[in-house]
Amino acid sequence: MSEDQQTEIDKEMNLTGHLSELRNRLIVTAIFFVAFFILGFVYVKKIYNFFVEDIDFKLTVISPGEIIWIHFTMAGLVAIAITIPLLAFQIWSFIKPGLTPTERKASLAYIPALFLLFIGGLVFGYYMFIKMILPFLLSLNDGMFNEMFTVDKYFKFLLRVTLPFAFLFEIPIIAMFLTSIGILSPDFMQRTRKYAYFILVIIGTIVTPPDFVLQLVVAVPLIILYEISIQLSKIVYRKKMRKHEKFMNEGNEE
Repeated sequence: MSEDQQTEIDKEMNLTGHLSELRNRLIVTAIFFVAFFILGFVYVKKIYNFFVEDIDFKLTVISPGEIIWIHFTMAGLVAIAITIPLLAFQIWSFIKPGLTPTERKASLAYIPALFLLFIGGLVFGYYMFIKMILPFLLSLNDGMFNEMFTVDKYFKFLLRVTLPFAFLFEIPIIAMFLTSIGILSPDFMQRTRKYAYFILVIIGTIVTPPDFVLQLVVAVPLIILYEISIQLSKIVYRKKMRKHEKFMNEGNEE
């Protein structure tokens, strides 16, 4: 067997090993997701009561399927929120061998930040829904209709508002991580700022009623979040450049 053939076999074995490791980590994550889902299912009544304590009307079910739906939805929301840091840790463990000790320590700090920002996005979206969006929509009724809110329709609308914020609040951490591995740069984020603003305004329009003030209130925090992401990306980029210059200087001295 030639040396080139042996090298090719070694590469295939390494690739197979990496894919096997990734599969195992995803399986572990899926197992924990199911466990958290069951936990959420057990405490679904308390979770449900938390979401309805801020509204002054009673939700209605019009079919047995809605009762099952709300159980699965509440349990799934809990499972997703708790599994996010675990999934991030599994991804970090997978790429850890390719990182330097300093990069390992720095990137590990992203994991709790992912969870906290996800929860922060949910809280922000929920606050916007309860304090601004829902009162605005109810004010349009003005006694014209009898109000009856079903569990299915109410929570689908609630999740449509809150979940986008939960994922959008991850932008700063994602920007920092992508900058640290060389995929993203603050210069690129600045050059594409107007397109990012446009997308964020569209998202704000989608998750809010057709009222300019509400859309503005939602879009402004998202734009601020993007600007924060640029500044954090700059910090990571400068540190990366300093390390690169230090490495090059040490190489020249040798």
